[in-house]
Amino acid sequence: MTAPMYVAPTQIQMPDAPVSAAVAELADLMRQTLDVQREQLALLKAQMAAQDQASRWRAFLGRWSDEFPEVGGHCKQVLPALERAYLALVKETTDRLRAESPDDLDNEFVLGEFLDRYGLRLGQLGNILSQIGPLAEAAS
Repeated sequence: MTAPMYVAPTQIQMPDAPVSAAVAELADLMRQTLDVQREQLALLKAQMAAQDQASRWRAFLGRWSDEFPEVGGHCKQVLPALERAYLALVKETTDRLRAESPDDLDNEFVLGEFLDRYGLRLGQLGNILSQIGPLAEAAS
């Protein structure tokens, strides 16, 4: 007579040590990544503070506020008029260039006349705007 034979499956048990070591290593790498990201954030904040031109102009106005108390406010008042004059000059320059043939500026006399009429005024007005604009923005 044959008796049925029952075989229980064998259980394979994985070692716990390598798994916990891998998890610990992963957690350590994540901590290091967070530390690096915090350092990068601090550096970016310092870089942004160093490049903040408005704060430099505010400090500049603050240092001279006793002697020139209303300079910032006056800059703020005249800035729209300067911007309007600059844009009017840009419009006049571009209208003149559009009305004439592009080949006209190849003539040295015409080019000299064009630069005398528009070049200096446009450059100087742009320079004034670049100096008054930041002071107006920094004014309280």
